[in-house]
Amino acid sequence: MTPLERVESLHRELVQHYHEARDAELRAATKLLLVAIAELMRHGGPGWHNLLNEYTQIARQDPERFRRMVQANRTNPGDPGDDHQLLC
Repeated sequence: MTPLERVESLHRELVQHYHEARDAELRAATKLLLVAIAELMRHGGPGWHNLLNEYTQIARQDPERFRRMVQANRTNPGDPGDDHQLLC
């Protein structure tokens, strides 16, 4: 299992934790984002926000490229998996 797949698995676990909530998927994704931003701030140096901006810009302006980036970080890049949730 790749690191990305492990994070996706954790997201599914968090969704189940929030199963009663109307927006369980969003709550789970937000928690992961909070941790990711905190780690970027801690380890990314003074330009940590540039990396964050780069990824969000790609996701907004070129969703297909972002989807390919996500797929490339899986064990089987041809498997579409759950990345459709990332683009909704």
